Parts: sequence; structure tokens; C-alpha cells
Amino acid sequence: MTPKRRSLFSRRQAAALLGGLALAGAGLGPVAAAEGQLRIAKQFGVVYLLLNVAEDQGLIEKHGRAAGIDIKVEHVQLSGGSAVNDALLSGNIEVAGAGVGPLFTLWDRTRGRQNVRGVASLGNFPYYLVSNRAEVRSIADFTDKDRIALPAVGVSVQARILQWASAKLWGDKDFARLDRISVALPHPEAAAAIIKGGTEITGHFGNPPFQEQELAENPNARIVLNSYEVQGGPASSTVLYATERFYKDSPKTYAAFVDALDEAAKFITANPEKAADIYIKATNSRIDRALLLKVIKNPEVTFKIEPQNTLGLGQFMHRVGAIKNEPKALEEYFFVNPRVAAGS
Repeated sequence: MTPKRRSLFSRRQAAALLGGLALAGAGLGPVAAAEGQLRIAKQFGVVYLLLNVAEDQGLIEKHGRAAGIDIKVEHVQLSGGSAVNDALLSGNIEVAGAGVGPLFTLWDRTRGRQNVRGVASLGNFPYYLVSNRAEVRSIADFTDKDRIALPAVGVSVQARILQWASAKLWGDKDFARLDRISVALPHPEAAAAIIKGGTEITGHFGNPPFQEQELAENPNARIVLNSYEVQGGPASSTVLYATERFYKDSPKTYAAFVDALDEAAKFITANPEKAADIYIKATNSRIDRALLLKVIKNPEVTFKIEPQNTLGLGQFMHRVGAIKNEPKALEEYFFVNPRVAAGS
């Protein structure tokens, strides 16, 4: 399968999923959110470890019972912010897991309608743009012969951070300069291409642990760009978000979910070894356990649900015309909750 055909993976995957789920609605359209129903879309990587731990430990169900409700939790695996956003807007999931870039896109487009906002962060992680081509030392060295793999072209948080870096280098008018050589590819496939070499994929803007595997398994692989450098420090690049309907119609389910995430974050911090085993079991990963633990214990990684340093990306997206509305404070694009209120 060529990278061009692979780039259709996430959208086709989402279409098949949504088509199957839609049958249950008998053409009635999105079903109203109900207490006790929680369908969560997640993607690939350690950045979703909070969800892996919450599922393994039954934390959402536990906090639901404490609130007097039984919560049925379903986890849906997708790839790319576009596919996740499609699933959320169609009413086939209650919570979307994707980058803060896709959140800002949907927040902007749904104002006055579904009113999508953030629910919680999944933690702070540095994202690396890795290249296996010796001549590439910075993003300025990529040529038209290169291809940069990322979850969704122009939409994913990796794509937006790459645009932000391009704007800093070449000016705002050229913020999308590298979009033309970017291709959509799920992280596992992109990492395999970087590790193996010999394909047109010479760059991958990924996330943990795929970026660490590339650096460990291909001696020619190197970091070309660190997301923290572009964002001005540690930042919550991957988040969870939902529609206002779910927030208002399912307050007990919503609160139980946030409480469960907070407990999961504390569990990982206190039990990195157990968290590593949960990730390997949940994802059927063949990653070296020592490397995984190195990722989890990385001092640049913080597991917490309070978002940090997210506003700058939204303001950049507004400045270059990617979104119409300019976010000025966290409470504009995150739902009110005491556990996330102090975020940024």
C-alpha cells in the first residue's frame, strides 16, 4: 500500500465505524446524550495512557457508582483529528481524544451550535518531528522529495505545530509551506517507515512511544523539531473534548469521567511500573518495556488533567486565519470544572 493510499486510512476507518453505528439509530440522527452512556474515541500512543489505566482499573465505573449511576463505557480506536471530529459531530461518541489543534478547529466551527469544548488534558508530552534522512537537520532542510507523516494533514496538533514552526521560520504567510509534503498516516505505520527506511516517508511528527522507538531502532534517526520549543515550554498537546449537550445532559457521567481521569493520572505518577504493564496489555504493544518506562518517567512528561500552555496554539491559528474566533482565556474553550479551572 502506498503512503497516498494509506493516507485515506483514518477517514475510511471512521466512515465504516460511523456507518455501522448509525444503523442502530435507524436514520434518526444523533441520539441525545444520556446519563450512564460514555463512548470515548482514542488514538495511538502513551499520550492516551490515562484512558488505558481508567479502563483497566474500572475507574469510570467506580466513580459512576459513587454518584449513583451505572456507566457503560465503550472505547473506539481511530486515527487522526478529522476522523475523531467526524465521530463526535455525528453523535456516535460522547468524548473525543485528539490534539488541541482539532479541539480549536471544532470549538470555532461549532460556536452557537454544538458548542464543543475541552474536558481535560491527557498530560504534557514533548512531540518530536523525527527524520531518518542525514541531510535534514531542521524543517528548512525538507524538500519536495520528502514526505512528513502525521495523523491528519493541516488538522492534527502535529500539523498545527509544524505550521506554527514554519510561520516562525518563514513568516505567517508561509505557515502552510510544509503541508504540501505532509501525508496522513497512523503513528504505528509511520514509525515503521522511519525505522525501516527506504520509503518516501523521511519524516514523522509523532508522539510517545513511537518517536522514542524510531530514535532507538534507527541510528540515522534524529530529532528535527521538539514541540515544546515551538509552544514555549511544556504543553498539553493532546486533550479530551465533548459537546455542550453531553456536558449539560449527563452531569453525573461527566463528573465521574473527570474524577476517574484525575485518579488515573495520580495512579500513573505513583505506579509507573504498573502503568507500563497496563499500556502493553491494552495496546498489545511489542515495545521494549525499559524504553516504555523511560518515556513514562521522562522528566519532561507530566500526567495530569489540568491543561497547560494551550492558548498560544489557538491564538496562532486565529492569527493565520485557520479559525475565525480568537480564544482569549481557557474558560472559552474548556468546560467549567474545578479540576481544570487553573489551567492555561
